[in-house]
Amino acid sequence: MSNDASSVNESVRGQFGAAAAAYATSAVHASGPDLAAMVALAALTGSERVLDLGSGAGHCALAFAAKAASVRGIDVTPEMVDVANGLAGQRGLTNVTFEVGDVARLPFEDGSFDRVTSRLSAHHYADPARSLAEAFRVLRPGGMFLLVDSAAPEDPALDTFFQAVEFLRDPSHVRNWRGSEWVRMARAAGFEGATVRERFAPFIDGASWVQRMHTAPARVAMIRELFSGATPAQRAAFELRDDPWGLHIPFVLVTAERPR
Repeated sequence: MSNDASSVNESVRGQFGAAAAAYATSAVHASGPDLAAMVALAALTGSERVLDLGSGAGHCALAFAAKAASVRGIDVTPEMVDVANGLAGQRGLTNVTFEVGDVARLPFEDGSFDRVTSRLSAHHYADPARSLAEAFRVLRPGGMFLLVDSAAPEDPALDTFFQAVEFLRDPSHVRNWRGSEWVRMARAAGFEGATVRERFAPFIDGASWVQRMHTAPARVAMIRELFSGATPAQRAAFELRDDPWGLHIPFVLVTAERPR
């Protein structure tokens, strides 16, 4: 593991270890139209083996477990893995397990899975190109990759504004990639048919958003200052609100297939 990747993973563990319990009940993570769309597009028949990357509290993997034969979840943060395994136990799901691991170095054989998923975690990947290459490797020929993540707008100025807000909230943030960047990276990894299938923009309550991540008060103040000084274009792009404060965060749903 490179020093850069190691430091990113350490930062993620530091941030999300303390926040793990909050993600078990976070509404935007536990449900939402993007999760339902992922499951629908996966077209599961009940025989599939699924791998979920960056599982966090396990919500994506648990949703897929209801329709797949088996699901494995992998996450770099041990506390998140514990939360996810706990939720699986509470729901009586015996076909899903979670383990600690690095999405850029998957401990699985080539062609082990029929579907590989990633939901709301890829903006923390130290090396998304390598993670996509690993997803490609462990998929069987004809298998499908499905990703949902918060995504930067294509406009550079709006992109910069969004990254600044995200980094202030969470110092382990790496980058919200644009939808076009995910498509390009997936194609470079060997996938075919890579495309942005749907876009979503859920409202995120600012107070709970920063509370969940234990954002320092000084950083919260800087976020609020960015909001108050936002340009009309920035306010419109993220539908910034002042009372209660918050924003609409853009999500993309990307699908791609490993060639047969």
